[in-house]
Amino acid sequence: MTMKGGPQMVQGWVDAGFKGVREAFEQVVKSQPLPVGQQLAVHVHGRRVVDLWAGPGVDGDSLTGVFSVSKGAAHLVVALLVQDGVLDLDRTVASYWPEFAQAGKGEITLRSLLAHQAGLVGVPDEFTVEELADDRLLAERLAAQAPYWRPGTAFGYHGLVIAALTGEVVRRATGRSLQDWWEHKVRRPHALDFYLGLPETLEPRYLPVGPAPEEPAPAGGAPEEPGKLVAIAFSTRYLPDLSVFPNFRRTRELGQGSAGGVASARGVAGAYAAACSGLDGSAPLLTADTTAEFTRIHSQGVDVVTGFESHFALGFQLFGDRFPRLGPDAYGHGGAAGAIAFASPALGLAYAYVRSRFSAPGAADEENALLIGSVLDGL
Repeated sequence: MTMKGGPQMVQGWVDAGFKGVREAFEQVVKSQPLPVGQQLAVHVHGRRVVDLWAGPGVDGDSLTGVFSVSKGAAHLVVALLVQDGVLDLDRTVASYWPEFAQAGKGEITLRSLLAHQAGLVGVPDEFTVEELADDRLLAERLAAQAPYWRPGTAFGYHGLVIAALTGEVVRRATGRSLQDWWEHKVRRPHALDFYLGLPETLEPRYLPVGPAPEEPAPAGGAPEEPGKLVAIAFSTRYLPDLSVFPNFRRTRELGQGSAGGVASARGVAGAYAAACSGLDGSAPLLTADTTAEFTRIHSQGVDVVTGFESHFALGFQLFGDRFPRLGPDAYGHGGAAGAIAFASPALGLAYAYVRSRFSAPGAADEENALLIGSVLDGL
């Protein structure tokens, strides 16, 4: 079903009972000061009930850079390997990756690393854009780096490097990259348009990401006057405009696990549906015990990188505080352009909202609050 959406057209469909979601999406589309590629997909108990999109040249199959939504894919892989007994959360990282023990990091556990407590957010001279695209190179350089705080005593968002670190643990323990595990254990079996490494044949479907309208280029959601750790964590010397990061072919090709994923809303929502409810009659990828372990708050308080009040589970963000109607079990990850993706096991809900332009500060949360509220009303 199609209908007018201001200067754009809202296209797609909603299942019976979710008409309000379509109306909310139309309202979001109308509110944009500049044309934006936008997609919304929702699954309930593994069945897609919402599939909407809008924007110039956009359809339901369009792909764009999803920034930190990529971390959800990366850490679903880690959760599955923990579930299978391949990884142990309470073993030290150095027991898998001996070089990591340099500079006083020998006692950091995988659990502490996933909770953003390791103090290893970057390097003093910052990473170039070419380096940031390559998780293997990031891991090699970070292995020699001293932590910026005593591990376990504080936490700070490892925004562009967390999946390079956890991914190197995966590679050392299994001989296969995190990206390879994602492709063969999750993406390909479920035919998901959510890539950690975009094949060149799919490049014609890629929608470039743009900066926020009439706003300074964002630096990863950092405070207006970045401190030392913010600049290091987001390599602002070499990447003052974070919006361009997935627009480099090298980023998309290598599938950088922290911020280099490429996806559609359909693909991301499908991944979370597979994780919490199962797709096409399959069992959920994550057991209830694994989900409970990975969605328990491990870090809470002031993030020493961003200076904001925050909290982290293990590799995932929790959305109950941000969107209280969801309840405490909603886990997933947001992305810098305003994307949000999550699963709520209690509701059997998987949600993904993806946009191809950075939003003005605060606007994306307002958009998602409206869309999530309409989904919950439909439920």
